[in-house]
Amino acid sequence: MSTSNKGILVLGAGELGMPILRELSKPHWGLSDVTVLLRPATITTSNPDRQAEVTEIRNLGIHLLPGDLVASSVSELAKLITGFHTVIGCTGFVAGRGIQIKLAQAVLEAGIPRYFPWQFGVDYDVIGKGSAQDLFDDQLDVRALLRGQERTEWVIISTGVFTSFLFSPFFGVVDVENGAVHALGSWDNRITVTTVEDIGRLTAEIVHSKPRIRNAVLYTGGDTLSYSQLADIVDSVLESKGRKVQRLVWEVPMLQEQLKNDPNDALKKYWVVFAKGRGVSWDLEQTFNREHNIPVVSARQWAHDNL
Repeated sequence: MSTSNKGILVLGAGELGMPILRELSKPHWGLSDVTVLLRPATITTSNPDRQAEVTEIRNLGIHLLPGDLVASSVSELAKLITGFHTVIGCTGFVAGRGIQIKLAQAVLEAGIPRYFPWQFGVDYDVIGKGSAQDLFDDQLDVRALLRGQERTEWVIISTGVFTSFLFSPFFGVVDVENGAVHALGSWDNRITVTTVEDIGRLTAEIVHSKPRIRNAVLYTGGDTLSYSQLADIVDSVLESKGRKVQRLVWEVPMLQEQLKNDPNDALKKYWVVFAKGRGVSWDLEQTFNREHNIPVVSARQWAHDNL
């Protein structure tokens, strides 16, 4: 790679972008030049929480690059990001369909030497095209685009679900308030999770790994557990509060019927995919953190620390 470049560019500073930025800016990586692309409105925001994040970014010595990933064309984005040697996508799915393929096209047009696309999630190759969650088809299109060229090296990091998301009321699997756990598909179905803090650390390790990792799909995992094991964990937390967990199964036909009646509900799309149990878990022995003896937070530890 060329040494006359602008360093690493991170696209976005949200739930995962911030932990990755914190890790990439740590002194032990040496003179690592890091930039983050943010919407102009975010940089000049009056929202106190966002202001605090922008201030933290500046204090970490990270450069700010204004840009709008949604409004800009592929060519405009390519021009904006030209010169960076590594681009890491942290924009997530909030911008909707088409954004991830657009970013990949811009990266290739700009001739970026190395790209970490937003693939911090499940194993899309195993799930395949045509799943209930149509956003996943975009992820497969990104993989096909990157695999079909040789100019830009790519690294995909499959992390499973963010650990906090598994336990969040929004996801609906763990309902601490009402003392319930809902198994998606069956109690034996498994799910892999990694905390965003661990993903940040592991991503920085992978970025700086020697020899350089290229054109590879890597896996992380703080835990891989069945819904039965998840219910046991929640039970152990509630037990200390004198409560007992109620266990309910949401089977695939029921979830499919719910989605049929509400086809635009993104959460119901996720439920159907996870209930089918394919591509949403893997053995921890095959993870980057296990192979390199990097300690990570288990689901049980996270639950006892946060619930």
